[in-house]
Amino acid sequence: MKASVKWTDGRQFVAESGSGHSVVIDGPPDHGGRNTGPRPMEMLLMGMGACTSFDVLEILEKSRAPVSDCVASLEAERADAVPSVFNRIHVHFTVTGKGLKEKQVARAVELSAEKYCSASIMLVKGGVEVTHSFTIVEE
Repeated sequence: MKASVKWTDGRQFVAESGSGHSVVIDGPPDHGGRNTGPRPMEMLLMGMGACTSFDVLEILEKSRAPVSDCVASLEAERADAVPSVFNRIHVHFTVTGKGLKEKQVARAVELSAEKYCSASIMLVKGGVEVTHSFTIVEE
């Protein structure tokens, strides 16, 4: 896997993935940015959320669960001192579908957290406390 990050101005960068997709990353004005994109740590948090959501959806679809929507809401706590690393991250899934079984959703979240989500597992191995919860919304 490869990526490039090019500085454009102030604290703004354009990051390009090896698969050819680009995203603007920027800092807040009080740090020389113009607020034109997410902060680097926000990108890390969003990436983890997408990684675990990808897994949960794939696991549920393979088990033929009737999922129509899935939203992962993440909240992170960062250290007060530099480096301001993540100490804790909580991921709450809101999974919508018709006749979803609690056991299926719980198992999908558990498998993602413990076996499949590379981003989440990497952060846990780095000392971040990552927790999960979910709500099922009946259609």
